[in-house]
Amino acid sequence: MFALMQSTRTQSLHLFIDPPTGLKAVVVIHSEQLGPALGGCRYLPYADDESAMTDAIRLAQGMSYKAALAGLPVGGGKAVIVRNPHVENRAALFEAFGRFVDSLQGRFITAVDSGTSTLDMDCIAQTTPHVTSTTASGDPSPHAAMGVFAGIRATSMARLGSDNLEGLRVAVQGLGNVGYALAEQLHAAGAELLVSDLDPGKVRLAVEQFNAHPVINDALISTPCDIFAPCGVGPVLNGQSVMQLRCAAVAGAANNQLTTLQVADQLEKRGILYAPDYVINAGGLIYVALRHRGEDLGTITAHLARIPTRLTEVFAHAQAEKRSPARVAQMLAERLLYG
Repeated sequence: MFALMQSTRTQSLHLFIDPPTGLKAVVVIHSEQLGPALGGCRYLPYADDESAMTDAIRLAQGMSYKAALAGLPVGGGKAVIVRNPHVENRAALFEAFGRFVDSLQGRFITAVDSGTSTLDMDCIAQTTPHVTSTTASGDPSPHAAMGVFAGIRATSMARLGSDNLEGLRVAVQGLGNVGYALAEQLHAAGAELLVSDLDPGKVRLAVEQFNAHPVINDALISTPCDIFAPCGVGPVLNGQSVMQLRCAAVAGAANNQLTTLQVADQLEKRGILYAPDYVINAGGLIYVALRHRGEDLGTITAHLARIPTRLTEVFAHAQAEKRSPARVAQMLAERLLYG
């Protein structure tokens, strides 16, 4: 774990248990260079404790890069609560987690993430002020989807020569809060949707509401389309899956889409344009960071509008340097963080 922290330049790793509630939590502070670390709280089952810590470290690093490239005055962090099959009192568990966050004295601010809700954030807020995405501050998912939608238009312009999405085939993998909101916006823009999710109910709803074409989850990545939009949890692009892609570009809401940077090089060799995840999906972080600072919706919307501009800048650098956009984005982020 120390080796992983060193390789990712992670600042600190914090572990917490609360036997009365069954809480087992990890908080990673990757960087406080630009401000207090801000990161969502995941509540998911993990194969083992090491997997939970590794996930938190890699996600926290992505948050630092995301905040830096979005021009936000926050650092990168992440929280993971290991989900047990049976929880007697969910509210008490999240209140205990709030006490853990509070013990970090403002160095870490948490927010909603996979497996958590605004109601969970309300419980955390009972024991710490260092939380956002509460019922009062609002769910960031619609704003995350807005940013990704704008990023898909920028990606389409860069790869296909037009930002008009009408008639474009977009494969949306994962119909969670962000994925479903993104599908709604794509449908309104006239895109033809291919969708998959582990929950068949969400797929049926997308078929009914957006006239989407349902595809088996494992088959979506190899289904011909213009843009593949990963919006689920965890890395989906590895050496094997990249060879199955039949698309012009990859642009989606998921974090940590690539298993390694070498996978980005493979995409480049295949002529598939990759929109770096922590550039295109910054909308949620922009919303929670600026809401926590008390900014109004107009300021937040204006900041969201910079996502396609930053993405276009990354694409231009990549084309000029004949490098993967993922490597260019990392270079730009590290320059902002470390000089």
